Amino acid sequence: MTTATRSRSMLTLAEVCEELSISRSTFYDWRAKRRAPRCIKLPNGDLRIRRSDLDHWLDDREDAA
Repeated sequence: MTTATRSRSMLTLAEVCEELSISRSTFYDWRAKRRAPRCIKLPNGDLRIRRSDLDHWLDDREDAA
């Protein structure tokens, strides 16, 4: 997998919040309650979310609704 392909499959926190129409504070609240999609913490402290993890998380929410 190339770096460009890998970076497209990893979303920034801003991208995830925009897609879900939520604030960063809401995301961090969900994360503290273990209700957010699985995150990867980079060495610089930034968070990334795999596209596949977000899609899976959304599918789980759809079934619960």
